[in-house]
Amino acid sequence: MNQEHKDRLLRLMAEHRRLHIAEQIDFEKFYLYSIIVHSTAIEGSTVTEVEAQLLFDEGITSGKRTITEQNMNLDLRDAYLYGMKWIKRHEPITVDSLIALAAKVMARTGAEYHAMGGNFSAARGELRKLNVTAGAEGRSYMSYLKVPGRLQAFCEELNACRRAIDLADVAAVYDLSFWAHFELVTIHPWADGNGRTCRLLMNLLQMEHGLLPTRILREDKAEYIQALIDAREREDVELFLDYMAGLQCRQLEADIDGFIRSMER
Repeated sequence: MNQEHKDRLLRLMAEHRRLHIAEQIDFEKFYLYSIIVHSTAIEGSTVTEVEAQLLFDEGITSGKRTITEQNMNLDLRDAYLYGMKWIKRHEPITVDSLIALAAKVMARTGAEYHAMGGNFSAARGELRKLNVTAGAEGRSYMSYLKVPGRLQAFCEELNACRRAIDLADVAAVYDLSFWAHFELVTIHPWADGNGRTCRLLMNLLQMEHGLLPTRILREDKAEYIQALIDAREREDVELFLDYMAGLQCRQLEADIDGFIRSMER
């Protein structure tokens, strides 16, 4: 991220910590629920945060939402709970561990595919054996034949960066998480669930070192997708890193403003 975003991010993080916002009752729980609901909303779910809370805490389903939408949220909740335990072990990230994450994300909603490249299951997190494009008229992602090798190279580069990074430089940790998101979604290893899995990995890399995870709101969807497209088409990942840094700053500002207003009331 550029220096302006870095300075703003560090200033807002210091203020967030000074106010002890993350230490408020149930902040971590409801913040996680919000991340889950908005991540699935980007993929078409209409489940609200209140409905998700009832679903997660009480097992109460909503008659207003489809079973698929609610299962998407349950799957992603389970994937986060699994991933949060796994990432704290600071183990190397491997192709198999990414497949395990994707399997959690798609456990209830993943389809079985019968493609020319062979049969595979999204519910088991298996890598795609067919070619895919970004939307009906979008740019094609890499050939499925290249995915295993490129995913292995991604894991090796990510692990090397994790070993080398200065953990005191929180902006660098955020940058690494944003880079990992961009690279993984560009590889597009799965037939379905790529967005949710990439955002999950990004958040886990942040949580690994106790940072506030980035939440991409449903109302951010259009500009978020455009940032991905622009970075990919211009072959300039910095465009996406700067966009995500700005998004994280807006999120911190919203938390701080909301907390101050609540204290005034």
